[in-house]
Amino acid sequence: MFKEIKRVYLLLVLVLMIGVLAACGGDDTDEAKADDSGKTVEIVAKGFQHDFWVAVKDGAEEAAEEYDASINFVGPKDESAISEQVEMLTNAVNKNPDAIALAALDSSASLGAIEQAINKEIPIIGFDSGVPDAPEGAIAANASTDNYAAGELVAENTFPEIQEQIADADGDTRIGVIAQEVNSMSITDRTKGFIDKMVELAEGELGGGSVAVTGHDKLSNEVSQDDASLIIETRVPAEISDSAGQTEAQTLLNKDDLIAIYGSNEFSAKAIINADNAMSDDKIGPDKIVAVGFDSGALQIDAIKSDRFFGSVTQDPIAIGYNAVELAIKASNGEEVSDVDTGAKWFNSSNIDSDEISAIIYE
Repeated sequence: MFKEIKRVYLLLVLVLMIGVLAACGGDDTDEAKADDSGKTVEIVAKGFQHDFWVAVKDGAEEAAEEYDASINFVGPKDESAISEQVEMLTNAVNKNPDAIALAALDSSASLGAIEQAINKEIPIIGFDSGVPDAPEGAIAANASTDNYAAGELVAENTFPEIQEQIADADGDTRIGVIAQEVNSMSITDRTKGFIDKMVELAEGELGGGSVAVTGHDKLSNEVSQDDASLIIETRVPAEISDSAGQTEAQTLLNKDDLIAIYGSNEFSAKAIINADNAMSDDKIGPDKIVAVGFDSGALQIDAIKSDRFFGSVTQDPIAIGYNAVELAIKASNGEEVSDVDTGAKWFNSSNIDSDEISAIIYE
């Protein structure tokens, strides 16, 4: 009897050991996912006024589903509502999430909430424009486009279309730039990237000191318009509204010496299209003013397909949202993280329907 009981006991021990070994022998990826299960990430964007942010949210939700995490995606009514965003960030910190992803409208205004997050040991991931000039070590990593390089990409693709007109410039030649604002680093970088590269390319044709950049102190150079062969004029609306943007675009389109115009985000590109629609004669299009943009959106996509817009550069908003959440989860697990360049691509009527571009543009 005792031997029989002993056999049963040993058999039970063996079964338990097999079960333990089977559990320990699971896939490393499954273990990583299990560690991520239940993570919470607060995401504070710049707003929802552009389709861009809807696409960013889609990417964030994709990552949250893959990592079995919970996200809360918020943003102010528009990109001028700094105090509203700061309040949202403060609320996010007070929820004590595992991590926060932040696209700051104004880094200095957000410092108080950022310090609170640091004190609570909540890692912060920057996305889109990130959190420029944040205290050292406050931001674990950024998921964003290299906006300066993306602005250069627009100029590089635009220049061949206007190169001949620039080469013949005699002081009555102008390139217009519509910038939504000059406080957001992402918009400013893509505006400066375009201007700086266009100056470099134009001066290759005209010689140094021949291009005057005017219109805003943050973007202007010291070349006098009277001495310049080419003028690059930047217009910034007094407020972020469709009517204000359209007014600035019309001001440029009404200039007889304008050969090209650039809108450095979706808002600005729409302003150009709406301004052109409101004029008695079409100003932009083939054999007219060369119009180029940034981002996408329904109006801009239609303008490119119909060749009214020569082309545009798109970010990958889905990749921005996805990588922001993925970095946040990794940082919350104590993993070392680093910046991710989410990329940018030039598109026009010839490649807009390609798999590469159609996957990353949005209406």
